[in-house]
Amino acid sequence: MSLFPQKTDDSAPKAPERPAMHTPQPAPAEAPAPQAAPAPQAASAPHPQPRPAAPYIQMPRPRVLTPEQHLERIKAQLAEADKIPDLIPCEHLGKINDVPFSDVYITPDKKCYTWAAKSDAGLKVVTFEDYPEFLQQLEATFDGKNRSYLLTYHGRHYRVERTISGDGPQFCARKMPVTVPNLKSLGLPIGLYKYLLSLSGRSGLILLAGPTGSGKSTTISALLQEYLTQKGGYCFTIEDPIELPLDGVYLTPSGELGLCKQTTPPDGIWQEGIKSALRSKPRYIYLGEIRDPNVASEALRAATSGHLVLSTIHANNVSDSINSLVKYAASSGISEEMAFELVANGFLGCLHQILSGAPKKISVTYVFANPDLSAGCQVRSMFRNGKLNLSTVMEQQKIKMDKGMPLF
Repeated sequence: MSLFPQKTDDSAPKAPERPAMHTPQPAPAEAPAPQAAPAPQAASAPHPQPRPAAPYIQMPRPRVLTPEQHLERIKAQLAEADKIPDLIPCEHLGKINDVPFSDVYITPDKKCYTWAAKSDAGLKVVTFEDYPEFLQQLEATFDGKNRSYLLTYHGRHYRVERTISGDGPQFCARKMPVTVPNLKSLGLPIGLYKYLLSLSGRSGLILLAGPTGSGKSTTISALLQEYLTQKGGYCFTIEDPIELPLDGVYLTPSGELGLCKQTTPPDGIWQEGIKSALRSKPRYIYLGEIRDPNVASEALRAATSGHLVLSTIHANNVSDSINSLVKYAASSGISEEMAFELVANGFLGCLHQILSGAPKKISVTYVFANPDLSAGCQVRSMFRNGKLNLSTVMEQQKIKMDKGMPLF
């Protein structure tokens, strides 16, 4: 032990004080154990645990309106629309069945447009006394499938076409005549009128062509009515939808009868309707429209089996009409040469008509083949050769018609 105490340096670090020998020392806290590395995933992962089922939420059912509630809703919509200022004047008319017009266009905003009768195509905005009720029935008659359908409103038929625009559903409703007009009242040339009547006892296809709204169905219906009242016989129509009222019994000047039965294609299949017509042994067959290869081939087959077949087709002129008929027939599985031969054997005549002016007047061009198949015919020869240079023949036939001369 030193007699002289050593000088201490305060700046030097002091050693930690040690506890007394017999004082119990607390155990040091254990360090957390290191987490083990994730084990490599097995080749087949275990099935995930099922998620708990979402709570059941009962959605409100859509409200089904009664016809009366639907009508009230339409009236409210129209009343609300009337509050919106509009620069376009609206003409208020009487009841829709009593107002003379051909087509009414209804846009998604419930506005009505009809022909203004000042030019060929100009329209005007109109409304009718019973427009809410008409619109309610128009919407209610749609079955959710067929966009073309027939509406019967207070005994008057309307052919409806429903389409969807960017703003919603829109309609075109064509008012059908209550009676079939007299053929003479349509304004056909007198020579053409007489020649058409002379074909009542013949067989073959008479085609009426033209754009939409040109009166094709009206002219054919008036011609069929003339056949039934003058010559009698059984007429079988296939239409979708049925337009002018031809169905019924007709009394001829000789005391014989004419009978017409109007039908629709069974299940929408036109060729099945034509087969049913052939089994019924009619004198006249009216097809509402040639619109596909099967209808074209069946129509020509009926025309070459002793029937007088009448139908419509959409085309710009006579030559285009016959070309369309040939293409339809060729698309049914036969060659174009065979299609021309089939048309040559079944063709009787083609008329193309348009309505123009204000008031609208009918304008017709036409070409006919010799009804006597055993006699020579320039038109049938053109068809067999695949050539449709018909302008000269059409001009010659028109001159003969105007002068009252026989065509063949």
